[in-house]
Amino acid sequence: MNNVSDALTPTLSVSPQGRLHFEGASEDLVELAAAFANGSGHGLLLLESIDAALLPDAVFAYWRDFARAQLAQVAAEPGIEDRDFEFDPLVFELDEADVARLLLALPPMKGAEYVGADCLRRLRLNLSWEMHKAIFNHAGNARDYFASRHPHLKLLGRVCFHLAENKHNPDLPFAFLATYAHQVGGDSRVKHLPLNRALEEYAGANKRKALLHLLEPINKAAQASDFIKGLADSGAIYHPQGWTAREAYKFLTAIPVFEHAGIAVRVPDWWKTGKATSPEVKVTIGEKPPFRVGAEALLSFDAALMLGDDAITERDIAELLERSDNLVFFKGKWVEVDQQKLDDLLGKWKAAQAQMREGGVTFAKAMRMMAGMGAENQSEAEPGTAAARVVSGPWLEQTLRQLRDPAEDDTLQKLLDEHVRATLRPYQRQGVAWLNLLHQLQLGAVLADDMGLGKTLQVIALLALNKSRGQTGGALLVVPASLIGNWLAELKRFAPTLVAHVAHPTGDGLEKPSGPNDAVIVTYAMVARLHWVQASDWSLIVLDEAQAIKNPDAKQTKAVKALKATHRLALTGTPVENRLADLWSLFDFASPGLLGSPKQFDRFMKRKDADGKPPYAALRTLTQPYLLRRLKTDKRIISDLPDKTEMKTFCGLSKAQIALYQQTVEKLDHDLREADGIQRRGIILACLMRFKQICNHPSQWLKDESFTARDSGKFQRLAEICEVIAEKQEKALVFTQFREMTGPLHAFLTSIFGTSGLVLHGGTPVGERQNMVQDFQREDGPPFFVLSLKAGGTGLNLTAAAHVIHFDRWWNPAVENQATDRAFRIGQKRNVLVHKFICTGTLEERIDQLIESKRALSDSVIEGGDGAMLTEMSNAELLKIVKLDMKAMDDSS
Repeated sequence: MNNVSDALTPTLSVSPQGRLHFEGASEDLVELAAAFANGSGHGLLLLESIDAALLPDAVFAYWRDFARAQLAQVAAEPGIEDRDFEFDPLVFELDEADVARLLLALPPMKGAEYVGADCLRRLRLNLSWEMHKAIFNHAGNARDYFASRHPHLKLLGRVCFHLAENKHNPDLPFAFLATYAHQVGGDSRVKHLPLNRALEEYAGANKRKALLHLLEPINKAAQASDFIKGLADSGAIYHPQGWTAREAYKFLTAIPVFEHAGIAVRVPDWWKTGKATSPEVKVTIGEKPPFRVGAEALLSFDAALMLGDDAITERDIAELLERSDNLVFFKGKWVEVDQQKLDDLLGKWKAAQAQMREGGVTFAKAMRMMAGMGAENQSEAEPGTAAARVVSGPWLEQTLRQLRDPAEDDTLQKLLDEHVRATLRPYQRQGVAWLNLLHQLQLGAVLADDMGLGKTLQVIALLALNKSRGQTGGALLVVPASLIGNWLAELKRFAPTLVAHVAHPTGDGLEKPSGPNDAVIVTYAMVARLHWVQASDWSLIVLDEAQAIKNPDAKQTKAVKALKATHRLALTGTPVENRLADLWSLFDFASPGLLGSPKQFDRFMKRKDADGKPPYAALRTLTQPYLLRRLKTDKRIISDLPDKTEMKTFCGLSKAQIALYQQTVEKLDHDLREADGIQRRGIILACLMRFKQICNHPSQWLKDESFTARDSGKFQRLAEICEVIAEKQEKALVFTQFREMTGPLHAFLTSIFGTSGLVLHGGTPVGERQNMVQDFQREDGPPFFVLSLKAGGTGLNLTAAAHVIHFDRWWNPAVENQATDRAFRIGQKRNVLVHKFICTGTLEERIDQLIESKRALSDSVIEGGDGAMLTEMSNAELLKIVKLDMKAMDDSS
């Protein structure tokens, strides 16, 4: 493999099942593509051995390091060369600290939301097994395997260097001993013996080769270290040594050389952890509550010079600077003395002292400092970088703990029970508590729960809470036009006492509401057009489908971000882990300044930490308190969910749909006056069918084959839902009762998913149907399946789908449920979301209301799906049901 093709950019993604997928392979990476196709562990093992220059992307670097850590652990395993790989498998599991570190450092990537503790542990076990098989197939010889496939990783030999403190001899305060691992008897126990015993054990010409093999790491170390060369040449290395601090420091700073040569090293904990080896500035922020709330609230600020857990003074630093040794015993601790670092430390401390005199730091700046994000002005000497350690004080620590792990509140729950007509699930109550806390603190938030977990309900609960406490100022809900109907329906259902004003031509008009209201609903397109919306001071602004502002340069985005509000909230079901630019734009709305300007953010993300890694962990630390994301796959969530969640998806009509629908109502009115008997029944049934077709798409009725998305509210809403489904790599079933709609729906969905799906209708040969089912059920199979309701409503097992979309309604719940059960049946391991499309203000909404409110009546109304009872209504009753309610409409165009 010489070059990575410029034409195809290779990427790694994580599937909902937690598997790694390699995409975009060039001819140079065919072997790697095949390895990942063979399994995640197989791919990771090969990825580790590939030159990093070939795949420099941060995602590949992360997974390469993931694999390398495992290999390094194997290489450091005592006695690895003598292990019997046939009967003694390699199993290395991740502990809690490893998992936490890996999750924080995860780079933006497709499927990042599926990388959790279980996923990481499963991948580690897969890698362990593949590594075990690889070494076993290499004649079970670990040394030869590493030398041939991973030459940059050195197996630790049996020699170990030990350095310990000797508190009984102040002149020689350190003791050194070299040992070697000796297997005891015939079992697997290993005992470390002084290295001079090896000279006895391997005495004799016939054991010379074994002795040279044992001492090989020391010879390699001696070639790179004069210090070890002197010990080896003099023979001192075979005997216990007493060392001065200066000699110990030479040894400690050469540890990487020893480990690279294959020598295990054991040293005092204070050097391994680095916790007490050098002074630092400790900055404590937020010991007490601020006088006011908000991102600009000033938090208390304190800075101290510290040595471990003990405070020291500027005079102590001066004393250390006078010492000539690099390792000195000071105030009961061994301290590494570096003149440049100590000078820098004093500079940081003095800068912190100046900050204290200014009265504190803002909440937003405190969060940036704790995440290690640099100063806005790069020439500033800001605490929180270099030798400074920034920690939260008691008040800030408690607040952050509440934000990261929102707890239910009895008082809050009582208010919810009084003012919200819904039984909130535990995770929803936690979400409302989190939103409420951020609202009280006036800190922006991003609620990024999975689709179907009730983001709208949680916001409505927050609005109801605010009203119950007499909070004024009004809330502004900025939503896509296609979601106006959904918000109105949810508000009416869950909090009917809330007064909502729809600022839209087909709503309550474009003028500023004169009466009291709890919420104003406006579309993204209308924000820039309505001056009073821009000029008002809102208590709360909520952006639904907030990915609409992901482009910071768009006119729509700029208009939304210019709005004035005490509290800002962004809702999105699209994973926020995948693209840094989108994340920045969301937080630029919710918490302006938290991530800096685009240039500052870009500069921050290009920085490397002490280990040379990108600062993704710092970014997560910074945004975590303001970002709440729960997944349906989370064990804490899925156990609290019903197996099937039905959602009514309200859609508006386009101008073309409104015109055709109105024409059909007028034609029905005219024709009914002159018809009776069987002719009247035929006219009604024909018009009912036409209404359904127009609600689907004007082209279905006109038969003009255009099927452009802008002409159908349902197509636009389908796109919004399926964009999220595609982003999450989930699968969907789309049902329609019209065979002629299957083709246009397939073409439209192909443009959204970026790949072809499947289509099944009455004309599909029976022999092909089972092949289609098998294709869809494969993990890497087609992402969507369009089915006609009659042909695909029964007899198929399609449990790979997590979503069922009823694009048009059969008006018979039993028939719809049969279709839904293609996904929701035995073998289904996911929570299934059922989306039932309904055009607001139309016959579809009236029939749905009949189904909900008069189940017995609706069964006769919809019997057979033909609307039999509608034909028996009087003309006036029938026209009342089918007429277009313009008040309920929103123009989706």
